[in-house]
Amino acid sequence: MKTIDRPFYAWAAASAATIAFAGFARTYYLKAWFGTPDLTTLVHAHAVVMTLWVLLFIVQVWFVSAGRVDLHRRLGVAGVVLATLIVVLGFFTAIAGARRGIPAGVPPLMFMAITLSVVLVFAIFIAAALYYRKRSDYHKRLMVLATLTVIQPAVARIAADVTGIFHPLLFFGLTDVMLLAFIAWDTVRNRRLHPAFGWGFLFFLLSQPARFFIAGSGAWNDIAKWLTA
Repeated sequence: MKTIDRPFYAWAAASAATIAFAGFARTYYLKAWFGTPDLTTLVHAHAVVMTLWVLLFIVQVWFVSAGRVDLHRRLGVAGVVLATLIVVLGFFTAIAGARRGIPAGVPPLMFMAITLSVVLVFAIFIAAALYYRKRSDYHKRLMVLATLTVIQPAVARIAADVTGIFHPLLFFGLTDVMLLAFIAWDTVRNRRLHPAFGWGFLFFLLSQPARFFIAGSGAWNDIAKWLTA
């Protein structure tokens, strides 16, 4: 990793960890102090895997910064396993949440589509990162996009705690701003917009209206009812 890039990826890792902790402090990490409702085994498993992903991201950034690319590549196998578990557990957690009517005040079947779309976009970024694993400039940026995408539920929790509003438009907008800030930083420091960030952010941005369209469609409603039956 070039010296000029090290602060960027260190900040990306630190931001992901901070957002994940802040978003789920009340309901998971510090729940013993807040007395929030008990969690199901599925939710616990999902939370553990997500926590391990953020920790792995931090370690992988540190390995590359320290010049230990060999260890980074070896640990990449664990990354593939964790990414797969995130997709699988995210799918079943979203369905279970819709069955329980979570979150309150939001049409559960519609929100399930938004939740599943986060998992899908994460999977697409991970697949692209694996495809470009031999091109480190693409790989590392796609991994940043994947990680910042999958912590959207934490962004949603923070936004709801601060504003009292729980709506996809709000946390999509906040995630857009966060991604734009990192992309702008990278662009200024490297004096060009990297294609991985340019096309990646465009895909992420255009996927948002598509998600809302699908979530409100009759076809999705039928599928969602079948999934939650």
